[in-house]
Amino acid sequence: MVTPRLLDTVNASPAALPDDRGRLVHLQFRRFAGCPVCNMHLRSIVVRHDEITAAGITELVVFHSPAAELARHAADLPFAVVADPDKRLYREFGVESGRRALLDPRVWLPVLRAVLGGLVAVVRRTEHLPANSPAGGRLGLPADFLIAPDGTVLASRLGTHAYDQWSVDELLGHAAALSPARD
Repeated sequence: MVTPRLLDTVNASPAALPDDRGRLVHLQFRRFAGCPVCNMHLRSIVVRHDEITAAGITELVVFHSPAAELARHAADLPFAVVADPDKRLYREFGVESGRRALLDPRVWLPVLRAVLGGLVAVVRRTEHLPANSPAGGRLGLPADFLIAPDGTVLASRLGTHAYDQWSVDELLGHAAALSPARD
């Protein structure tokens, strides 16, 4: 069960966790502000944001970066983004860091694609470079939680490497499978 609270965001009004409008919350834990792998994944969320919203899901994304650093990376995202530089939420939800974040061979191709795509976006000035030494380090692991309006964690995934998170299809599949329970 998730204890109800309001979270300060860097790009929107405070966000309720769990959602106080009766919607599911997809709580995502990402790495650091400007993380190329995180940005690549979040672009997939942005592209299908209307579909996610139509499925009754509110996106809430947490980074372990300070608000000032995160704000310039999150300005155009259509969902709430939370700065958690002290990693309080990370600890509460059991989200870890570790060398395996980048050493797992399953992450190498996504990292290469993300870095190349990120460089193109930086040159086009649609994204910003991350800090040279990001707060909280570069070895964070992602995590996903689907939370009911009553605070029940309905589904979760703790990543084992930097690109180990739900796809939009997996998220929508979880929500569809749980829809009878959302009366």
